[in-house]
Amino acid sequence: MDGRTGLPVVGMVGGGQLARMTHQAAVALGQSLRVLAESADDSAALVAADVRLGSHLDLAALREFADGCDAVTFDHEHVPGELIRALEKDGFKVYPPADALIFAQDKRRMRERLGALGAPMPGWRPSPSDISEMSEEYGWPVVAKAARGGYDGRGVWMLSSMADVAALDGKDIILEQRVPLRRELAALVARSPFGQVAAYPVVETVQRDGICVEVIAPAPGLPEERALEAQQLAIDLATALGVVGLLAVELFETDEGLVVNELAMRPHNSGHWTIEGARTSQFEQHLRAVLDYPMGETTLTAPVVVMANVLGGPAGGISIDERLHHLFAEDPGARVHLYGKQVRPGRKIGHVTVLGDDLSSVRARAARAARWLQEGE
Repeated sequence: MDGRTGLPVVGMVGGGQLARMTHQAAVALGQSLRVLAESADDSAALVAADVRLGSHLDLAALREFADGCDAVTFDHEHVPGELIRALEKDGFKVYPPADALIFAQDKRRMRERLGALGAPMPGWRPSPSDISEMSEEYGWPVVAKAARGGYDGRGVWMLSSMADVAALDGKDIILEQRVPLRRELAALVARSPFGQVAAYPVVETVQRDGICVEVIAPAPGLPEERALEAQQLAIDLATALGVVGLLAVELFETDEGLVVNELAMRPHNSGHWTIEGARTSQFEQHLRAVLDYPMGETTLTAPVVVMANVLGGPAGGISIDERLHHLFAEDPGARVHLYGKQVRPGRKIGHVTVLGDDLSSVRARAARAARWLQEGE
């Protein structure tokens, strides 16, 4: 508890853009998020008042950071489970707990647990030695995924033959069926220690080169019964896995129904639209959840909300400040979030959210704004 304000202190391990936006939500609740950053130049470290420098792999640094926090949570899923358990044994409230987070950290464990729960999944095998069985049952290509650590297209390989398998020798991977999908969806829910849950409208996510480039809320043309099914699936998984905080369930929509692709237990790229597009942002909702506050309202603030990621473009051209000037003159309704990150080609450096009534025009405005910030034209 902060003795100056009488309000709780939440610590977030990791100093990236998720911590930066969670800090912004904390301010409205009278708090300043405590951030464990690896560098003073990290995205959240540039804006938060209470920044501690240290490694998420250092138990002593984690213990020192957690001291005085009413709850500890995560900007990423890379803190080893044994370190989280040590904090829990010390009496710190850590959310999500290690026994839940493992299912977002380890894809093999995730698939095993989801299978035991009867959740809809693609066909899969736990080892590259199963490739012959996989290719015989599902045909080529076969998807290989790093069991741990993959994100934004990294750690995913499309295998077209046995020769491709040999190139992955030594990597800890699982194998999955390549699912014939219509599109990708995401269901975002929050859960408190008390067990209260809140579900956001199901969204469509658009991927390019393994990176999410666009999120559309609500998912256009999704039948109500399918949307309710996705929300209920996410709620059931959050409850069964013991999640506290946010759970993002990435889904494939197929001709046969929904299929679970990935899980994330933190604020998620598929929920950035909620800052302007929902009554309660995912970042405030995550804080409410880990503090065991009642959940906030999740309804949309406009009929259509589109979020477009801003990726780093080629070097040169006009400055990002000049690009903002031009963008705001062209579209004053576009809401821009820049993360304070050094620009590298393909790196997520921000996002743009546009709200409106017409899907086509809102999508076009969001795409144009993101492209302008990326390319300056």
